[in-house]
Amino acid sequence: MELSTWTRRLTITCCGAAVSVLALAPIASAQTTATPAPPTTSTTPTSTPVGPITLSPEESQQVCGDWVPKLTARTEKLTARINGGPEVAGSVANLKARAADQTAKGHTAAADRLTKRADKRAGRISDVNAAKQKLDAFNAAHCKAAK
Repeated sequence: MELSTWTRRLTITCCGAAVSVLALAPIASAQTTATPAPPTTSTTPTSTPVGPITLSPEESQQVCGDWVPKLTARTEKLTARINGGPEVAGSVANLKARAADQTAKGHTAAADRLTKRADKRAGRISDVNAAKQKLDAFNAAHCKAAK
């Protein structure tokens, strides 16, 4: 029986992949001597301590002059979008209105997805506010002296 060129190539490729998996499986499953870290009972990730960062005057000027205003504007824009009315695309009210519209049309799966998205987006406002507070604190502590 004669095989086509593509059948031979496919057979060779599959055999090569199988041999590679069999050859590398013992290496991947080898146990190390280090003991694994015990699992934590908390479901939230723990934060690692951050060391001080030293900036040159040029870098400080760039951070205070360029990055902080852009990030502050971005947090304000996100807050306005999240808290906007039903006419603002992506706002919590818009998502809930779209979910109500989908429910009225009988599309419950789409309505559930939109409701979950609205709930998740409403929970993000605390993250945006925390970022805004950190930016304001950094700006008050480090950027006033640079100007």
